[in-house]
Parts: sequence; structure tokens; C-alpha cells
Amino acid sequence: MVQVAAALLFAVAAGLGLTVILAMLKNNEAAILSALMGEGAFPAGAAPQPGPASRVITLRRSPERRDAPRALRTAVRAPISRAA
Repeated sequence: MVQVAAALLFAVAAGLGLTVILAMLKNNEAAILSALMGEGAFPAGAAPQPGPASRVITLRRSPERRDAPRALRTAVRAPISRAA
């Protein structure tokens, strides 16, 4: 009886997984198929091209950070046994 329940549960899980895969294929068919064929996410003409940037954007300097004062830590030595 337990084996039958496990088999039914496995069949339901497999069916649900197959349904999710088919739904993904239906929604993103072109992107998935182009990725599987090795074209990647971008068509060759519209892909970002490497190289230097056409213009440089300078970032604003942030105000200097003020760290909160921290308490000084003292070295704590572990007690050494004199029995040795």
C-alpha cells in the first residue's frame, strides 16, 4: 500500500515538473531555443561590444567616514596549568 502511494506521489511530481517545463517553453520559446542552439541571449548584431567606453562618468566623492570609537581590547591569556 505504501509503495502504491509512493508511486502515485512520484507520478504526480513528475507530471507537475513536466507541466512547469512546458509552460516555461511556451512563455520563453525563442530565448530558450536560441540559447540551446548556442546563439546566447543576444543576437549577434545587438550584443554589447567590448572596448573602451565612449565617455567616462566620474563618481561623486563621498564624505569621509567617521568611525565610532572602539573600546580597547586587552590581551586575555588563558590560564596555564602548573600540573604539567
